[in-house]
Amino acid sequence: MDDVCEGKDFSFPAQEEKILSWWDETDAFKTQLERTKQFPEYVFYDGPPFATGLPHYGHILAGTIKDIVTRYQSMTGHHVTRRFGWDCHGLPVEHEIDVKLGIKSREDVIKMGIKNYNEECMAIVQRYVGEWEKTVIRMGRWIDFRNDYKTMDLNFMESVWWVFAQLFQKGLVYRGFKVMPYSTGCKTPLSNFEANSNYREVPDPEIMVAFPVIDDLDGASLVAWTTTPWTLPSNLALCVNAKFVYVKVRNKFNGKVLVVAESRLAELPVEKAKKGLADGAVGGPENSKSKPKVSGGKTKSVDTYEILGKFSGASLVGKKYVPLFDYFKDYSDVAFKVVADNYVTDDSGTGVVHCAPAFGEDDYRVCLENGIISKGENLVVAVDDDGCFTERVVEFKGRYVKDADKDIIQAVKEKGRLIKTGSFTHNYPFCWRSDTPLIYRAVPSWFVAVEKIKDKLLENNKKTYWVPDFVKEKRFHNWLENARDWAVSRSRFWGTPLPLWISEDGEEIVVMDSIEKLEKLSGEKVTDLHRHKIDHITIPSKRGAEFGVLRRVEDVFDCWFESGSMPYAYIHYPFENVELFENNFPGHFVAEGLDQTRGWFYTLMVISTALFEKPAFRNLICNGLVLAEDGKKMSKRLKNYPPPSEVIDDYGADALRLYIINSPVVRAEPLRFKKDGVYGVVKDVFLPWYNAYRFLVQNAKRLEVEGLAPFRPFDSSILQKSSNVLDQWINSATQSLVHFVRQEMDAYRLYTVVPYLLKFLDNLTNIYVRFNRKRLKGRTGEEDCRIALSTLYHVLLTACKSMAPFTPFFTEILYQNLRKASNGSEESIHFCSFPTVEGKRGDRIEESVSRMTTIIDLARNIRERHNKPLKTPLKEMVIVHPDADFLDDIAGKLREYVLEELNVKSLVPCNDTLKYATLRAEPDFSVLGKRLGKSMGAVSKEVKAMSTEAILAFEKAGEITIAGHVLKLSDIKINRDFKPPGDAKIEDIDAKGDGDVLVVLDLRGDESLHEAGVAREIVNRIQKLRKKAALEPTDLVEVYFKSLDKDEKVAQEIVGSQGQYIREALGSILLPHDIIPPHAVVLAEESFHGISNLSFAITLARPALVLSSEAIAALYGGNIRFARGLQSYLLMRDHNNLKAEFQLGKGKIQVSCIENQPPVSVVLGDHVFLSVGDYFSSKKG
Repeated sequence: MDDVCEGKDFSFPAQEEKILSWWDETDAFKTQLERTKQFPEYVFYDGPPFATGLPHYGHILAGTIKDIVTRYQSMTGHHVTRRFGWDCHGLPVEHEIDVKLGIKSREDVIKMGIKNYNEECMAIVQRYVGEWEKTVIRMGRWIDFRNDYKTMDLNFMESVWWVFAQLFQKGLVYRGFKVMPYSTGCKTPLSNFEANSNYREVPDPEIMVAFPVIDDLDGASLVAWTTTPWTLPSNLALCVNAKFVYVKVRNKFNGKVLVVAESRLAELPVEKAKKGLADGAVGGPENSKSKPKVSGGKTKSVDTYEILGKFSGASLVGKKYVPLFDYFKDYSDVAFKVVADNYVTDDSGTGVVHCAPAFGEDDYRVCLENGIISKGENLVVAVDDDGCFTERVVEFKGRYVKDADKDIIQAVKEKGRLIKTGSFTHNYPFCWRSDTPLIYRAVPSWFVAVEKIKDKLLENNKKTYWVPDFVKEKRFHNWLENARDWAVSRSRFWGTPLPLWISEDGEEIVVMDSIEKLEKLSGEKVTDLHRHKIDHITIPSKRGAEFGVLRRVEDVFDCWFESGSMPYAYIHYPFENVELFENNFPGHFVAEGLDQTRGWFYTLMVISTALFEKPAFRNLICNGLVLAEDGKKMSKRLKNYPPPSEVIDDYGADALRLYIINSPVVRAEPLRFKKDGVYGVVKDVFLPWYNAYRFLVQNAKRLEVEGLAPFRPFDSSILQKSSNVLDQWINSATQSLVHFVRQEMDAYRLYTVVPYLLKFLDNLTNIYVRFNRKRLKGRTGEEDCRIALSTLYHVLLTACKSMAPFTPFFTEILYQNLRKASNGSEESIHFCSFPTVEGKRGDRIEESVSRMTTIIDLARNIRERHNKPLKTPLKEMVIVHPDADFLDDIAGKLREYVLEELNVKSLVPCNDTLKYATLRAEPDFSVLGKRLGKSMGAVSKEVKAMSTEAILAFEKAGEITIAGHVLKLSDIKINRDFKPPGDAKIEDIDAKGDGDVLVVLDLRGDESLHEAGVAREIVNRIQKLRKKAALEPTDLVEVYFKSLDKDEKVAQEIVGSQGQYIREALGSILLPHDIIPPHAVVLAEESFHGISNLSFAITLARPALVLSSEAIAALYGGNIRFARGLQSYLLMRDHNNLKAEFQLGKGKIQVSCIENQPPVSVVLGDHVFLSVGDYFSSKKG
């Protein structure tokens, strides 16, 4: 393995760029596909985005989810084709062209020519493809851009025709009028899910209008309320609720007689008497803008109006009234009458609704049911495609409806029919593209009869698996439950044309299901299915020449119909890939945002159910919305979020991937995006992970530096038999990681994996590496060192493979170096199989080590509470726990780790839980509060009163019945409150517990422990000086110690008595300062004062040769000149090379290269020592 730099010098973004280049050079993605082509197919549908806008965090999130799942499936033995798709047709494209070219109406398009218009659309369709590709690839996603699919491709469009033809043949397509949300900005109707995507609170005019009832004896007028005055010219009926009580009232001041629902009487305007007018006299101007005045919480309508009579709504049905305008007088025979329906409510308005059937869904239905209009295509719609009045509405012809509101209100007032006017603030739908207010307008359209297949849709929904499931069970289920027929046609230009050819008399309809059929029936060659290429094509009538020809209907498909047909169209089914499709349908996986429950997820389900009575997909991940840090929608204008490229350049794509996956957004909840959160992933995940990997590499390289055989990891089967408890534990924990990741990924719960990985990495670095430093550094022997290094190697390799789908770059970086230590490994980590659980998982050892970490945390807490730093040795700790097996582990194989980590000399296990603690029970209110309700008080009282015996019995039984409620261990918290033994004080002995474990620490000072504490302080200062000198852990140095105290004996005695601890901690002995050779290279020096009342100096130097002058002179028979020549030669040699030569010569080298000197044999340990430490040890020995 190659050397690696420090974490602070490791640039994650720069390393990712290198991996991207390497993937590109080796064609890694294509290679993976080729290597897995014999495996079972895993079919993933990629929802097509529009390339007319730049990718944002929502796209990055969905793309990351898709990449993680498909990478995982590839590693678990599947062939996963991943082709990027593009939505090319529809409003988003047309709207941009309309803005660019200043197109205001349909006529403008006809003038410039559909061909020219469509070519303009085609030119911008892939405007940002380059930016998309760059961002998607930079995020590490493997997907095929070269073999992408586009909804404007000929093959795709032909399959869409086939889909529609199948629905037509099944009787699921019809033509009719439907009142739909209509965008005047885009000049097209919108689907309900589009209309519901952009609501905002706006003020609208609200008016009450009088409609005089013909032949009423009191001259009464029905009062209707509306917030859309522009619809009044098209009024054809008034609707009441047959079950409501209505009142006829007379205004005491102006004599007008009005009819409203009794419950809405307070909404009529309140007026004051005019001076000089008797009660009930008629006179004075109409106060149409007066508001109801409130006194004491009640309106004073009763003071203004005299009730003349009460009657049911049913009694009003059939009555005729005087039309407000005469634009529809040709409808007089059937219109301008009162009808009844339950859609009229009494929560607003007057209980009388004015009906304009061309502009309201309920209006249309009610007028149709009451014979005012007839079914078919003859409905008069007095507003054109641009939202302007037609010539039928003479006074307002050509006016945009919303702009005409004020003038229409004025016209109503001038007719003496205005009762009240005001402003009304409410939520109103706006076009999601043009941002103009929608109107409801009857449009002729082709529909898919969704309501006919609603039961099958609901049944198919049950067959799918969603994460999170509440979106499926609630949001999506409710949407399907209320499904309406779907208008799939648009009166537009840039889209897949409807494949319908109709005769002039409408009697003959031919639906095309293929290009071949069109060519056969028309006799023309077809190479493109867009409007400007096929609108001219006609088909002869089967009935003969006298019936003329069939021409194509002008409409194109709603682009949602195209994307909903994607599972078939992207592989050109059924014209190609029949076996591939039929063997793998429904598809295995889709993933998009929450908004697609009413969009793509819905259209997929509708079309697949209509075609095959099956859902289109089996598994689905639904993500939430990515918001700005302030909780608002991300806005380019507000610049309230960092650009994705900036975040990637600063922290890398892997960090961004993990940040968004480890968030509520993968559970369909919103995420407030914080750039600091991405940095947190680098700090908390990648740096600890990298440091563990670097520690492995450094210590593997150290073997070679020390002249030992290069590191080659032992086989994992051998390591499973290791007798070291932490090897057993980390091997088991690694298998648990593999098991957990497989389990969660198979269940598509991506969000649970990162927290588990965080805990695993924390355990790896802070338990395994930290507690095993001596072994990993070779201080417990070479064999034990290689076992520890091999264990760490396999753990890191397995973790990398497990996390490769999540962090494709970082795992590849580590893997490329790790693979150099073993033969026969795959070229890329993404070609590897996903790890499987091997060997036994030791639940007991994992639990014991977990408890050990709890014990260490509790003991540290006690130390902090009493200001006893870890450097201060303590005499004894007691571990209290009822589990004998756990106490055996802690007092046995885990004992040395606990004592060393906590700097305690003795550990005492105790299973008598009452020796050091009193038991106290209290209910868990967070669990029981909701469940018990009013019983909570009584239960709480009894739980708190439980005796020690009752608590122990409860712990043993696992449940208890209190006040008729069965409570489990999870319902009651058992607290162990410390009880100092005998007459001990809290300053001397303290404890802390967590659940069923209690740690008791003896805090009393002990002179016998003082020297150990000083030694720890000295070691701590040496380690800090190494770091200050920028030394790597593998850098060999010699450490010299000098006492600066007057009485040097105190320090020397401590260093002497604690020599073994210091040697184990440093990996070398502490040398007296006065034996530093003059030729030694000093790396760092520092003096320390007042450390445990001692002052001393530390010097760090490179290992220096020590030469035995007498022994060297003896080699030459006492010739001093020759002896000095050999000494000079040895001192000028490179230390590492000299060391390697001695190892090769088994402690002996021949020196024959010194000019004019005889050759001699130099023996290590007799004539020369490679370090001062070696020389000092030999003399002490």
